[in-house]
Amino acid sequence: MSKTSLPRRRATGRITLEDVARAAEVSAITASRALRGQRSVDPALVARVQAAAQQLGYVPDPAARALASARSTHVAVLIPLLSNALFVDLLEAVQHTLVPAGYQMMIGVTHYKPEEEEALLRSYLAHRPAGLLVTGFDRTDAARRLIEDSGLPCVHLMETARVGGIYSVGLSQHEAGRAITEHLVSRGHRRIAFAAGQLDPRVMQRAEGYRSALRAHGLYDPALELLTPEPTSMALGARLLERLLRERPDADAAFFCNDDLAQGALLAALRLQVPVPQRLAVVGFNDLNGSDQMLPPLTTVRTPRQQIGQQAATMLLQLMRGVTPPAACVDVGFELVLRGSS
Repeated sequence: MSKTSLPRRRATGRITLEDVARAAEVSAITASRALRGQRSVDPALVARVQAAAQQLGYVPDPAARALASARSTHVAVLIPLLSNALFVDLLEAVQHTLVPAGYQMMIGVTHYKPEEEEALLRSYLAHRPAGLLVTGFDRTDAARRLIEDSGLPCVHLMETARVGGIYSVGLSQHEAGRAITEHLVSRGHRRIAFAAGQLDPRVMQRAEGYRSALRAHGLYDPALELLTPEPTSMALGARLLERLLRERPDADAAFFCNDDLAQGALLAALRLQVPVPQRLAVVGFNDLNGSDQMLPPLTTVRTPRQQIGQQAATMLLQLMRGVTPPAACVDVGFELVLRGSS
């Protein structure tokens, strides 16, 4: 191949498959098959195409290859936060399942905002991913249509829905909230507060579980709910405990919607010399790192987020391969972890 036969480099600087084919004097289809190592191509043509690609400095474009073959090796994963250890654990499990199968994650963070999720979906779907993993069911109508119209396999995380055509892996947030509240009632507590931040749909489902348990015992008091849209943190947990002691000094237990809040509350109780659980029982949710090291150790609900990530990714792999999963809705359950704080 002479230097005069080399194509002129495009303004973008990218050498295309068509440039390689022209330099090797073959069709673009033959060049593509040769570079993919298909046995149907004559070895002499393969050598010629490979020489042209090397001389031109051709680098295959995986996005273009995916478009051409209608296949992709990427999965879009949309989660609310990366600062929450719960979702980090989930992502680790998803990656450990997808990567050995030849897939990579495109991670999007929605910050619990449906409009941000919608924008991410529009952006990621333009890249033609092989499948979708999305958190929960709270999204805009436009986002739902984007998922439906894409025709891509999609699995919902953290919540369950027994609806035809919907695939999900998670747990009943309502039942978990009810169970931890029932535990407090069984210990003799009668004025049980619910303290929550973020107020995303899963937090509010836990709140409904709390309410249903207390209503069943005739104990529900809406004035014992402390709700704020602020992101959960240990600092917020301390402030919520101080507010509870100030506004409702008769409260004898508190269910915090997430362990970081409960951990902050326990530290505040130590500082304020409020005996736990003698004066006030404290429970949390999710069994985050450090909860077993608090003073006293925190009673909480353990959510199996690694199992959720692994099973959701496995379900998505089946769907992407055209295999119908054994169950469309998988409830992995939860575990009450009873420690010294209650």
